[in-house]
Amino acid sequence: MTMEKTMPSRGDRVLRVVWVSDMGVSGSPADVLITYSLGSCIGLTLFDPEAGVGGLLHSMLALSRMDKAKAEANPCMFTDTGATLLIQTLLDMGASKKRLVAKVGGGAAPLEAHNAFQIGERNYTVLRKVLWKNGIFIAGEDVGGKAPRTMSLYMNSGVTTVKMGGAEVEL
Repeated sequence: MTMEKTMPSRGDRVLRVVWVSDMGVSGSPADVLITYSLGSCIGLTLFDPEAGVGGLLHSMLALSRMDKAKAEANPCMFTDTGATLLIQTLLDMGASKKRLVAKVGGGAAPLEAHNAFQIGERNYTVLRKVLWKNGIFIAGEDVGGKAPRTMSLYMNSGVTTVKMGGAEVEL
């Protein structure tokens, strides 16, 4: 399922790119999961500090019922099925829902003058519902606005950062 691309290492870190409509998971402290161009898309990192496993999701659209065939072929395209898949994958790797730390980025409206379609807002709302139903609360977020973001999860520490307009902040 994961189509992440391993990038050259930077010192002791290995960058693993998570593309649009995809997710990446890891249990290696050397890995940095990173995704680019989170505009109206939503990015979710989940990290279990005790199990040392985490993941990053980059989903495009809110609800899989929009296109069941596409959702079946690529559940990460949709926030509802992608977030559910990421949670289950991390549980299968030894994570506990009680320990998962959730961070969220994206959900912007970069191309919408009047935010008519509200794609970013819908992605964010659906994500909150999925997390709430699973008893997972958002520990940090950087959502909304108009600017795209780059989001990273550092597996050695569980730190999630968001870079927007040259400035990088820890969530």
